[in-house]
Amino acid sequence: QVNLVESGGGLVQAGGSLRLSCVGSGNTFYTYTVAWFRRAPGTEREFVSAVYISGGSSYYADSVKGRFTTSRDDAKNTVYLHMNSLKPDDTAVYYCAAAPYTADAYYNSEVYTSWGQGTQVTVSS
Repeated sequence: QVNLVESGGGLVQAGGSLRLSCVGSGNTFYTYTVAWFRRAPGTEREFVSAVYISGGSSYYADSVKGRFTTSRDDAKNTVYLHMNSLKPDDTAVYYCAAAPYTADAYYNSEVYTSWGQGTQVTVSS
């Protein structure tokens, strides 16, 4: 298990951009699959994106495909979520999560063993 700390949330106008960061602890973080989930008020937690180890695949929810990208810098133990063309519907608390192994279930929150505290993203219209 690793400790995760998110940052980078804030208030932005529709059409704007934000970059979220997720810093992991330990020297094995680079082997973990890392995902982003979000939860808007009154809704269930929703998968946003996932990235496997460096050089591996990344996946996105249909709702963010083409607007969000995820990347990782293993030298900094950090995974990023680059969010462009933000919409009011993107308003939510964003969480990063990590798992040593997910198989193909990267979209399933139950496979992730470590979670960050969340960072609020608010997009105004």
